[in-house]
Amino acid sequence: MFEIIICDDDSACLEQTNQLVNDWIETASVPVTVKTIDNGDMLLNYCNKYNPDMILLDIMMPLLNGMDAAREIREHNLTSKIIFLTSSPEFAIESYDVDASGYLLKPVDRDKLYKLLNKCLSEISRPADSITIHSAFGYQNIYLHNIEYLEAQNKKVIIFLSNGDKTEAIGALSYYEKSLTLEKGFFKCHRSYIVYIPAVDHFSGTELVTKSGTRIPIARGLGRTFQDTYFSYMFRE
Repeated sequence: MFEIIICDDDSACLEQTNQLVNDWIETASVPVTVKTIDNGDMLLNYCNKYNPDMILLDIMMPLLNGMDAAREIREHNLTSKIIFLTSSPEFAIESYDVDASGYLLKPVDRDKLYKLLNKCLSEISRPADSITIHSAFGYQNIYLHNIEYLEAQNKKVIIFLSNGDKTEAIGALSYYEKSLTLEKGFFKCHRSYIVYIPAVDHFSGTELVTKSGTRIPIARGLGRTFQDTYFSYMFRE
């Protein structure tokens, strides 16, 4: 089930966009739900609890405008697709700073909106073999099979790659834990570490060693769980 959030303080525009999206849903190939929100603060509260697949966001809102709301969302959410809907083109360049998927002027053109919705849906539906991180240099895609492990350091996350490189990502380890699941080969063996199981060379009940020779602790009580998970994943059919 895919979720779309529409946020606009103008009730008439909110209703119009909601109707357009609901018309589009009838042609969508997957089930989609829609939620409407009329202010930026409520949007942030919702996004702190959930990660909607798409956000249609008005920029010109009182108190917390859409661009500032998007910046705050991007501090802990790099995956939701954001499409700005606004009556002014002045923020078009800034939309790239938050990795926006589109920027549409009001009144919203039905065909242009549907084209963007279809594009976003296609990207979300595509099997994920990479993760997008937010670093000091902007947004960056990293292939999952190139990751050896992640380590939380001083409110940032260091991603160590199998080729010896490393990159510093903005955000908490818990955010990346949501994307780097066991199904994709990852295991959180310690509160500060997530390891890519195929990158493990050997392990004991309290420690694992990666193929690069890095020693990583296994949290107390997780030794047997890691062992079972390792063999289950590595010898799966």
